[in-house]
Amino acid sequence: MRLGGFSVGLDQPLFLIAGPCTAESLDLCIEVAGHLHEVCARLAVPYVFKASYDKANRTSGGSPRGPGLDEGLRILAEVRRQIGVPVLTDVHREDDIAAVAEVVDVLQTPAFLCRQTDFIEAVAAAGRPVNIKKGQFLAPADMRNVVAKAQAAGGREARIMVCERGASFGYNNLVADMRSLAIMRETACPVVFDATHSVQLPGGQGSVSGGQREFIPVLARAAVAVGIAGLFMETHPRPEQALSDGPNSWPLRRMESLLSTLVALDRLVKDAGFVELA
Repeated sequence: MRLGGFSVGLDQPLFLIAGPCTAESLDLCIEVAGHLHEVCARLAVPYVFKASYDKANRTSGGSPRGPGLDEGLRILAEVRRQIGVPVLTDVHREDDIAAVAEVVDVLQTPAFLCRQTDFIEAVAAAGRPVNIKKGQFLAPADMRNVVAKAQAAGGREARIMVCERGASFGYNNLVADMRSLAIMRETACPVVFDATHSVQLPGGQGSVSGGQREFIPVLARAAVAVGIAGLFMETHPRPEQALSDGPNSWPLRRMESLLSTLVALDRLVKDAGFVELA
């Protein structure tokens, strides 16, 4: 599958979707995108910048949601222009899809909305590649039905990815079942693993979500060892100051060392092949 000028799939090198949770400011987004663009160029990792203009699924109504549609799209367009990388953002409302698709290279659907048929169909019909996040409540095999909806709406030109971000495991906790990555390959779509939301503790701090940042490398290595097309990560130069998802964001300064390991592991696994597919 073609994505932002490069090919993605299990037979291609690992690609990265990464950036801050929300587009807090143009300066922040340029800082993150510029740094990751340089890192990924050194490591030969195809890169897509990610930031959200609006996070509609916050724990508390008082939590920051982002700059909003107009300012958020302006920031994303500037990142694309200044840094020269493809950009991705998530959409939460059908009314936003057309405007967002005019600006970004990849659309992403929130996990909570993966079963909303009208929404999934509208995003898939927008003419952009779509990264569909699997709901925390959904079995991985059930993503075949979600993909079928999207492909029917998008037609022959539909470009769909499926993304694992952990499954609800009791209250305020998620678990990443690595079998789900292999199971979701059966959709015939590129599989992406969200290493940072998988360590989130939803609502774990009462009015905000918590996270276990120390386990991001653990899950990322495991997912790459299973065999995936791409990795999704939220990163921030100052995670403790991030307006959202700070506890489950990986420090920007530590991205290169982690990616170096993941690239080597990805190459080893893909060069050896997958005996389970033989």
